Amino acid sequence: MLVLWALLTCVLVGVLLMVAITPSLYTVIGVALSLSALGVWGLLSARVLHNLRLPISARDFYRSGHVTSTDLSACAGGGGGLSPRPPMLCRVTLAHPGEPAHIREVVLLSQQAAQETAQPTAPAAARPQRPTLRVGVLGSGTVGSQVIRLLLEQADDFAARSGARLEITGVAVRDVDAPRDEAVPRELLTDDAQAVATSNDIVIELIGGIEPARTLILAAFASGASVITGNKALIAAHGPELYAAAAEANTDFYYEAAVAGAIPVVYALRESMAGDRVTSVLGIVNGTTNYILDEMSTKGLSFEEALAAAQELGYAEADPTADVDGLDAAAKAAIIASLAFHTRVGMNDVEVEGIRSITADDIREAHASGCELKLLAVAQRREDEQANGISVRVHPALVPADHPLASVHGGFNAVLVEAEAAGRLMFYGQGAGGTPTASAVLSDVVAAAAHRVNGGQAPRESSYADLPILPPELALTRYQVQLRVADAPGSLAAVAQVFADHDVSINSVRQASYVDVGDELALVTIVTHAAPVGRLEAAVEGLRAQERVAEVVSTRRVEGL
Repeated sequence: MLVLWALLTCVLVGVLLMVAITPSLYTVIGVALSLSALGVWGLLSARVLHNLRLPISARDFYRSGHVTSTDLSACAGGGGGLSPRPPMLCRVTLAHPGEPAHIREVVLLSQQAAQETAQPTAPAAARPQRPTLRVGVLGSGTVGSQVIRLLLEQADDFAARSGARLEITGVAVRDVDAPRDEAVPRELLTDDAQAVATSNDIVIELIGGIEPARTLILAAFASGASVITGNKALIAAHGPELYAAAAEANTDFYYEAAVAGAIPVVYALRESMAGDRVTSVLGIVNGTTNYILDEMSTKGLSFEEALAAAQELGYAEADPTADVDGLDAAAKAAIIASLAFHTRVGMNDVEVEGIRSITADDIREAHASGCELKLLAVAQRREDEQANGISVRVHPALVPADHPLASVHGGFNAVLVEAEAAGRLMFYGQGAGGTPTASAVLSDVVAAAAHRVNGGQAPRESSYADLPILPPELALTRYQVQLRVADAPGSLAAVAQVFADHDVSINSVRQASYVDVGDELALVTIVTHAAPVGRLEAAVEGLRAQERVAEVVSTRRVEGL
């Protein structure tokens, strides 16, 4: 039709030119032909324009007089007139001649849509329809409130990362009327923890302690929910039971936040190091004690003064027992050892010593020895002629000033992993606090949600190695022993003989010049080579019985040499 219209147009123009140039007998015939052709041309033009949908300026089309302001109200934004908004485009379909308004439809187009109309492209991919997963939170304390806040504020990001919309359906608390962080919507609060634990796809347990957390987690597993927790005490005490419940329900169990806050130590040991053989883990895993010891070291505070400062800043609880007596670190050490050595390790398997006995003199002696004093969690694998197994302990230890752990200050945590293939790996970061710990919780939430959408599961318990837990006396370490000895010839030889009698080698000997112990005594500090704790303790007892030793002032373990 378009070709016929063009041909007829050319014929019409040719006839008109002939009539104009040759005004003769053909004039009448030319006029008649022209009128006939003009009629046919008009009919064809109307049909051609009817089939063309042309993006044109709404304002220009209105000014042409073909349509009224009422016809263009959709283009102009309503109200029957043309409002001064940014220029829009209308897609106009002309009607057949004879129709009243000479227009069939006016469709509002944006500039981009008009361009797509003029130059059609492939349709954009539809936005993926994501499923919705129900999330229940048990507990709304420091960490819980931050988890809720981030889930709500960054909902789109979490949906994109996990493949599902994460909808918080309830937050279980003891008292719904108690003051709460404003980030927690009041309408989500409930005191029915059982309902929250059993009516969701993902359950986040942040209550802490053993009960009712254990019962609620088991109920969540029984209902088919994936569980995320930061409860290190519960895992250390009932880890195998929780693993078994998750496996029976064929669901996920995650606990990154249980060890070292935001530092991804659990993931590293559980998954990243699965292809290697870990030989030892040495770490600062309690921010409260590290803050206290750091204040004593840098500001010369006593233990009591540093503890009071930690409590004032919120680093330490009103009852600091779990922190300063090493119990919190011991629970984390049990989890670390279980993951590192593929062996079940419980709290009762960890030798624990806290920091209450640390004095300003201990700090001063550490500095004199070129060391810092830190509370360390130590997990070691021993394979030699005397022993085969693992030892796990928490205690204050001297760390050489050039060791990476010596430079960990304040409330920060750090974990040093040594493996046969990877060598030494260092993990460092904030080990406590609402937002850092929430980061670890939410990484587990994303992983659990992705598994529910795409398939897959979290790693199950790996305890195939089933290595024996060595008694404390078989653990390998070094001792620093401080003595008051007779300041006379032969005293040092007598002390060295005691160590030799117990098969303990001496690394260094130093006589302190900063302490006045009188003319008859000298303060001597001895650092040994690595030896089993049993032999080291026997040597110390032998020193107490040596007549040239007036007093064994202190013994401290040395790690990292």
